[in-house]
Amino acid sequence: MAESLRARALTWAGLLPFAIFAILFLILPTLYIVVGAFRTPEGAFTFDNIIGLNTPSIRNAYWVSIKVSFLSSLLGCAFGFAIACAITLGSLPRAVRGPMTTFSGVASNFAGVPLAFAFIATIGPAGLITMYLRTEWGINLRVYGWNLLSTWGLIITYLFFQIPLMILIITPALDGLKREWREAAEVLGATGLQYWRMVALPILFPSILGTMALLFANAFGAVATAIALTGPSLNIAPILLYAQIRGDVLGSPNLGYALAFGMIVLTGAANTLYIVLRIRSERWLK
Repeated sequence: MAESLRARALTWAGLLPFAIFAILFLILPTLYIVVGAFRTPEGAFTFDNIIGLNTPSIRNAYWVSIKVSFLSSLLGCAFGFAIACAITLGSLPRAVRGPMTTFSGVASNFAGVPLAFAFIATIGPAGLITMYLRTEWGINLRVYGWNLLSTWGLIITYLFFQIPLMILIITPALDGLKREWREAAEVLGATGLQYWRMVALPILFPSILGTMALLFANAFGAVATAIALTGPSLNIAPILLYAQIRGDVLGSPNLGYALAFGMIVLTGAANTLYIVLRIRSERWLK
């Protein structure tokens, strides 16, 4: 009995460093932001900071952030799902799956200044491919409307880590599709398209939608890549919050807390949706 209790205590002790880390650098700062969003500089309770978010500049920052996050998550889901299907259910050699999964694991964490620099050096205004097309083929991408330092440039850059993240998350769900389901559908006379439309996609839909919510939260909170790529020229919520931290551009520190509180609410809702849908999909894919 005593030995069992000692083993259980050692197991919980292993979580202690993570618990301390989470309390100090996640829970306490989050609570400080939430409390600050509802206080005046003198410490009194108020809703003025939340009401103050309804300004053209802040509304536009949220709208651009939501647009960039939604489009990058939608495209990331579409391309990532197609690639995951190709390496799990398609006719690609099995040897492709290992390197592709490893690359996805690395690329999904490749963000920030290095990612922005890689895209600027490749398809930026004076990038390698941009200059090659202009000098060798006479193709000027700017004439066709391409600008890396824009909303669509940021979306394309985000896809570099959104697609691999989709591959990593949706691949186990595709592996969970049982062969018996397809065989039963074929015995009943269903075509491949009917099997996907009436069996596979309804089962996978919670996983796809949940992963899209996670990708949305992933893009909405990305700040280092956006700042390194576009600087202050693009008005999105993370960049506005970064500028507020550096110089109080909103004119009130507590309004900055309210801006951060709004981001916490949006990303928290997206992550909650992901968890709920993931639990629902796992009931089918066990």
